[in-house]
Amino acid sequence: MLYIHDLSFAYGSSLILDSIGVTVERKQILSIVGPNGAGKTTLLKCMAGILKPTGGAIRIEDRQASSMSRKELAARLGYVPQSIPSRFSMTVFDTVLTGRRPHAVWRPSQKDMIKVAEILHEMNLDELAMREMDRLSGGQAQKVLLARALAQEPSYMLLDEPTSSLDLRHQMEVLELMAVLVESRGMGAVMAMHDLNLAARFSHKMVMLREGKVFCSGSPREVLHAGNIRTVYGVEAAVNWENGYPLIQVLRCVSNGREHDGPWAGHAQRLIGTTQPMRR
Repeated sequence: MLYIHDLSFAYGSSLILDSIGVTVERKQILSIVGPNGAGKTTLLKCMAGILKPTGGAIRIEDRQASSMSRKELAARLGYVPQSIPSRFSMTVFDTVLTGRRPHAVWRPSQKDMIKVAEILHEMNLDELAMREMDRLSGGQAQKVLLARALAQEPSYMLLDEPTSSLDLRHQMEVLELMAVLVESRGMGAVMAMHDLNLAARFSHKMVMLREGKVFCSGSPREVLHAGNIRTVYGVEAAVNWENGYPLIQVLRCVSNGREHDGPWAGHAQRLIGTTQPMRR
C-alpha cells in the first residue's frame, strides 16, 4: 500500500499543499481532481520524489520514501509526465529502455533489451520501435511514456494528466490500457485528472483538492455530487448516472453568489470535462 500522511509543500512562504492524506492500494486507480492551481501536479511530484515535501511522510509498503535512494524509489514508483519536450530525438525503443535504469548495474543488459521488446509488444508499439519520439502523434507519445514507466516494473504508477492533449479515442485507449495493466500486473495507480467524467469512469477512489487541501475523498459516487462541484469549481452542475457511470453537465458559473449563463458556462464545461460514459 502507498501511504501519504499529513503531506505539506511550500514554495518559500507560499503553502501549496496542506496536510494531505491519501492511501492507494494495489489493483486500484485513485484519481486526484480539482481546479487549476489546486495542487494536483505538485502532489504527484512530491510522491515521485521530484519535489521534496516540507512536512509529512510518504510510505511505500513498509518503507519510508525519504529513506530510499532515487534508484530505489524509481523501482517502486513509475512517473508519467503530461508531455515530452518538444525536441526529443531519441527512438521509441531507447526511450522505453531508459526505464530500465533502476535495474541496470552499469549498462543495459540483454535482459533489459528483452523486457523492453516485451513491453513494446504488449502495448502494440512494435512498429514504432525505431521511430524518433518527435515524429509521434500525441497519443503514440503518451503510450510510449507509459511504456517507459512500466519498464521500471513499479509497484505504483503516477500519471499527471494522461489525457490532457489527446483526442477522445486516444483518451479512452490510454485509460482502458491503464485499467487493464493495473489489474493484470497488480499495481496501484494515481492519476491527476481534469475530466471528471473520465476520472469517475476509470477510478475506484477519488480525492478532490481545493486550494491545496483535501476537500473530500471516497468513491466516485461519494465525491461527485452537485454540492461538491459547486463549492470546489464554482459552477452549478447536473450530475446524472447511467449504467454506473457519471455524466456531469455544467449549467452555469457561480461567483460571489451570482449565477452566470452563456459562454462562461461553456468554458467551465471544458475545464470539468465533456467525455460521456461509454454505453455497454
